[in-house]
Formats: sequence, C-alpha cells, structure tokens
Amino acid sequence: MSDALNYLLKVRPEAMQSYFDFVKKSGTHLDKKTRALISVITKVDNQTKKGFKQYLSRALQAGVTADEIIDALFAAFPILGLSKIIWAIEIIIELDVPEFRPEMLGAQSSWHQVMPFNEVSEGTIRATCDDREIFIYRKKDLVNVYDSHCPHQVTNIPYLALTEHILTCPKHHWKFDITTGECIENGDRPLRKYETRITEGVLEVFW
Repeated sequence: MSDALNYLLKVRPEAMQSYFDFVKKSGTHLDKKTRALISVITKVDNQTKKGFKQYLSRALQAGVTADEIIDALFAAFPILGLSKIIWAIEIIIELDVPEFRPEMLGAQSSWHQVMPFNEVSEGTIRATCDDREIFIYRKKDLVNVYDSHCPHQVTNIPYLALTEHILTCPKHHWKFDITTGECIENGDRPLRKYETRITEGVLEVFW
C-alpha cells in the first residue's frame, strides 16, 4: 500500500473504509480468479510496478496460471496497447517466476522428486527442484514445502532471511512462520505451500 493511502487511512479512516467496502462489494458476483485477473490488468493499465507485482502474486495464489495471465494481457490489448504489455512482461522476466518460463508454459501439473527423505534434516533448509527454489521444513515425519517467493511482490527470499523458525522478506519485511507458512507480521497472505508425498523413500512435491 502506498504512503498516501496509509496517510488517508490514518486521517480519514471512515471515508477510506467506505471506499474499501465499495471495492470489495463491487466484485461480489465474480469468482476469485476473474477478480484477480481484472486487478492485474488494472495495474498494467496504470503502469504501477509495485501494484502489478502485488496483484500478480495474488493472482498466482488464487490459482490463475501463467498462460491465463498472458492471455488476459492480450485480451486487453485494445485498452493496454503493446507498450504496456511489454512493460508487464519485462517485470515478469525480471522477477523470474518459474511459471512464466517458456518451457513451463502449457505444462501440466505433476509430481517432482526433491531428494531422499532421509537426507532432509530436521528444521528448515532451502533447496532447488527442477530449477524452482523452495524452503523445506521438517519435524520428524511432518514436512512442509514452500515456494521461496514472497506472496506480496514475488520477491525471492534468501536463506539468510531465516532466523530460527521466522522467515523475513528483505524487501517489505513480511514475516512468516516457516512451520506453518502463515504470515505473522506486516502482511496478510501465507507462503505458497506445495502438496507433498513420500514415494519409495523420496520426497516429492506437486506443482
């Protein structure tokens, strides 16, 4: 959220709450993915980089695929024009979100082998699986696997940002409990969590 919006929330909370209530209710009859795509297009049209990254992340968390986002950009071509679409794609390339890599577009979700489960030490580690960076938390037989990107503006969070069980995004200081993936400070969305299974002693994740 911008400094200006934070200021208005502080000095005119009633008026701003009415505005946010209106925005929330205006999309009541839209499904989650459609609302997310409209928000992405709006940010591209306004060319607000922070807002675009934020709503791009929200769209991915809502289950929108990279192919659907690219299609939505082209469907909005009459209002956006090629220059704004290129602006958005340049940001996506800069973020290096795995879903948007050319070889990943159109790919079906599947199970991916990470490592032998007995090699996953207790606590938290950062690993790479099929060119995707992940955090793995293990406590005995419990294992949680998370995407390394912050759900706020898709910042790739480094391992050094982990202190005990708290992971802090270096950009806007969203804090996450790595044992659950929940955001516990400064933000309102959890880390993206992947489904896991153990097959013949090997940890596998699904995306």
